[in-house]
Amino acid sequence: MTKPDRHHVLEEAHALAEALRPALHRLYRQLRRESDDPGLSPLHALLLLAIMREPGIGVAELARMEKLRGPTISGHVKTMERDGLITRSEPDPSDRRRNGLIATDKGKELIQSMKQKRTDWLASELAKLSPDERAAIRAAVGPLGEIGQ
Repeated sequence: MTKPDRHHVLEEAHALAEALRPALHRLYRQLRRESDDPGLSPLHALLLLAIMREPGIGVAELARMEKLRGPTISGHVKTMERDGLITRSEPDPSDRRRNGLIATDKGKELIQSMKQKRTDWLASELAKLSPDERAAIRAAVGPLGEIGQ
């Protein structure tokens, strides 16, 4: 690719990014609104999802993964334990001080409910689009997923 071609591609990509970013942001905000649960803050939902992806994860690992400070995450973990969303696993035999975090059935059900509400809302909105518009979105799903990897 020549320099002028590369420059044109970058300009086109920048214009597309400028148009796409606010649309994705609005969609994200609306999805969050649709699944708001007074019993689960957005941060607790994020932490619970991480714990479900990595059952047995330690508090320090969770803090690193979510880029939060240890004392901050410890308070959230205690609240989530108190609310019955997570529990601690048996101590690690190689380090008895370390307990992993595990989502409880209640926590898993809340996350599943949240995902279902979001999926239901999005499906309802997609159903309002024309077949051609849905096909365009279907074609964009793969490339959009690649961007987030």
